[in-house]
Amino acid sequence: MPAASVDDYLANIPEPQRAALVQLRAQIRAAAPDAQEAMSYGVPIFKLDGSLVSFGAAKQHCALYVMSPAFMETIADRLAGYDTSKGTIRFQPETPLPRELVADIVHGRIAENRAHKAARQGR
Repeated sequence: MPAASVDDYLANIPEPQRAALVQLRAQIRAAAPDAQEAMSYGVPIFKLDGSLVSFGAAKQHCALYVMSPAFMETIADRLAGYDTSKGTIRFQPETPLPRELVADIVHGRIAENRAHKAARQGR
C-alpha cells in the first residue's frame, strides 16, 4: 500500500536513505516555505504554482526529481559528477546534494512555474 503522507513515506525508508531524504526535505522547505507537500506517484512532492520538485529513495541511491528537463539543462555544468537523467539527480545518501544547489534548483523551479503560470494567464 502506498504511503498516505510524506511522514509515512519517510518512516518506511531504511537508513541511510531516510536521513538523507529528511535533510533534503528540510532544504526544500527552507527554500520554498509556501510550497505544499503531498504524495504523487508514490513519492513526496512539493507544489507551488504547479509541481515544483519531488524526491525519493531506491535501494542504492536517493533522487531529487527536478521535473523540468529544460531547467536541468540550465544547470548542467553544476551537475557534473552526479548521475542524472532528463529531470532527475541521483545521489548517494552518504554524499547528499549541497544545500546551495538544492536552494538554487528550488528557486529556479519556482521562477519557471511562475513564468508558465503568467504565460497561461496571458501576461
